Amino acid sequence: MHDQPSIPRQKAFLADVGLLYAAAIWGATFFIIKDALADIDPVVMVGYRFLLAGLLLLVFLLASGRAVHKGLKRAAFMAVILWMLHMPQALGLKYTTASNSGFITGLFVAFVPLFSYLIFRRRPSTPELIASAISLAGLWVLTGGLVELNFGDAVTLVAAMAYALHVLYSDKYMKARVDPFVFSCQQFIMVGLLSLLTSLVFGLPFTVRSAPAAWTVVYLALLPTLSAFVIQMVAQRTTPALRVSLIFALQPVFAAVFAWTIGNEPVVLHRATGGLLIFAALILSSLSQYYWKK
Repeated sequence: MHDQPSIPRQKAFLADVGLLYAAAIWGATFFIIKDALADIDPVVMVGYRFLLAGLLLLVFLLASGRAVHKGLKRAAFMAVILWMLHMPQALGLKYTTASNSGFITGLFVAFVPLFSYLIFRRRPSTPELIASAISLAGLWVLTGGLVELNFGDAVTLVAAMAYALHVLYSDKYMKARVDPFVFSCQQFIMVGLLSLLTSLVFGLPFTVRSAPAAWTVVYLALLPTLSAFVIQMVAQRTTPALRVSLIFALQPVFAAVFAWTIGNEPVVLHRATGGLLIFAALILSSLSQYYWKK
């Protein structure tokens, strides 16, 4: 992976806004999913969510006359990575706390520059490394760090590594001008089918036991999956992978903000401090993107 060429500031700003939208939507899903999981298996929920999003996008692509069969091998590779993000995360939550899961998943911020160097031989700049370190410190303060490590934590670490790989390979394919809509549609359908196949193999219940849970699946398909994911793909045509990871590190920040506002939870000082550190890392990334000379 090569250094990115200079991007017009307006275009970079719009990409950042899109990525912030995605992080906000994903951050808002935590308290929405929490109640629904009492009435639907989490693996089945992932299957229904991605399959519905994929089928809706497929209808749009077929109506617009786009070729949806091209690049299936590439999409299958990415779908496995995306599946390895969602499945271990869902499984890990059965054995660990939400705070541990949030922090460990957030470790993808550290894996992005590491994998970027190991796989693509792109050496991160000094400001990028500092920004990643500040972001990790913010995640630690925000989530409370790690408490009583267990099997669920080890499983969730797989999700963090898959998250980093998905950001990096999305960067590779989007910079190669792969169609983000077709690419997303293919991944959605494959992840959905793979999740439902997993549910079938392990004998998980396919039933949705309440109307609110069913509406949650529809919401997850339309906003966190269909809109936010496609926007991520489009934004990664211009935004460097490490900056994408820093923006996505804001997900627990948005989750806390939604909990404090919509959820009426009291403001917690250490979580606010952690959020400010993550924002500081993002600002440093912005400054280095425009002014740092390697």
